[in-house]
Amino acid sequence: MAAPTSQAAPTGPHGNTRARSARRFIVSIAAIAALGGALFGYDTGVISGALPFMEGHFGLTSLGEGVITSALLIGAAFGSLAGGRMSDALGRRNSLLWAGAVFIGGALAVALAPSVPFMTVARFVLGLAVGSASVITPLYLSEIAPPHIRGRLVSFNSLMIVSGQLLAYLINAVLAHWEAWRWMLGLAALPAVALFIGLFFLPDTPRWYISKGRPDDAARVLRRTLPAEDVAGELARIDHARGLEADARRGAWDELRTPWVRRLLLVGIGLAIVQQITGVNAVIYFAPKILAATGLGTNTAITATIAVGAVSVIATAIGMSLIDRVGRRPMLISGLAGMTVALALLGASFHLPRSTAVSYLVLGLMVLYMAFMQATLNTGVWLLLAEMFPLKVRGLAMGAAVFVMWLVNFSVALVFPLLLDAVGASVTFWFFGVMCVLSLLFCKRYAPETKGLALEDLEHELRKAATPH
Repeated sequence: MAAPTSQAAPTGPHGNTRARSARRFIVSIAAIAALGGALFGYDTGVISGALPFMEGHFGLTSLGEGVITSALLIGAAFGSLAGGRMSDALGRRNSLLWAGAVFIGGALAVALAPSVPFMTVARFVLGLAVGSASVITPLYLSEIAPPHIRGRLVSFNSLMIVSGQLLAYLINAVLAHWEAWRWMLGLAALPAVALFIGLFFLPDTPRWYISKGRPDDAARVLRRTLPAEDVAGELARIDHARGLEADARRGAWDELRTPWVRRLLLVGIGLAIVQQITGVNAVIYFAPKILAATGLGTNTAITATIAVGAVSVIATAIGMSLIDRVGRRPMLISGLAGMTVALALLGASFHLPRSTAVSYLVLGLMVLYMAFMQATLNTGVWLLLAEMFPLKVRGLAMGAAVFVMWLVNFSVALVFPLLLDAVGASVTFWFFGVMCVLSLLFCKRYAPETKGLALEDLEHELRKAATPH
């Protein structure tokens, strides 16, 4: 058995120098790789500010708005499926390089798009990069980080996603004064270039090097992140884990025929649907459109959306700090209850006479809804999907759940503008409120609690919970 990896920094002058060097290396990895998360956030958030001006430029109908918005999301669904396989074949770093190149080309293509069909195809291609990055970035960070900071480093990627959305809202607010929607979309090329160039200076992960029979390369990377005495033990641990997972993957499809595993997969897919059907991305993509429906001017509505992005960042940070103390199920249930109340009030607010005060009331209720969503449901669902599946089907099951998540995201983005036109904002948000109630009942009945359990013990506990007595 491999010796456990030390979590303490080495002592003495030489040890302190190594520790500082390791910290600088890890910080550089986080700063560059997490640009993939920031681009994910920026490209999903920027459309909210560009749409009002694109509507006039292209003469968009509500269906056209939904198609352009959702084209990125259907691309992301297929990109997420391809991302895992590509990262195994090409390596984590090289796959992120590919995603960076597509980010650059996609950002320039949408910024220069001469027509709606061209824009739709360009957004689909950009979505391939978004979906790939959503899989590859956390994988890269989790495999290259030392064990004692792995959770924080991977969670940092989630924080970068909402930070990217906030950056998009800020840039939208500045450029809205000139109706410069092409610049809003095209500026995503700048961080994409930084990601692409920065990755040339980073190695691939020790795990991938070992899978390709390159232990010397793996050891060289580990020596930059771990004390020298821990490198041999970590190499042995990674090699052993790779063997176990290879055996597990060979039996994955057979394992899915097991009733309790199939039940867990359905619960995971249900949680993925819950995260999207409760309306979060309707707010992220269409916040200015919603505010404009209350009588707020376009530029003011785009500026006001900054509050949604800022609260998302703060709420995500709070959720990350609470999830291990409070537990997954209580976070989901309390968050859905809060979201239900916020959506009920939001729907009612559209029956008030139009005024500036009502516009800001709507904004405040949207912010309240996003605070509950980002702190509880978003954080809890992603964590449960990473924890709840047994080893033999973990990759397959999580991939299926994330694929369904992107498809539901696509459906909400496509249908939301049509719903607004057909039944109005009030009924639309009450519909999402009903979805929150149904989701709360689902989570109360089926969501597992994984707090305080080591991953090695989870399979046994979840098997007992999911097997009918």
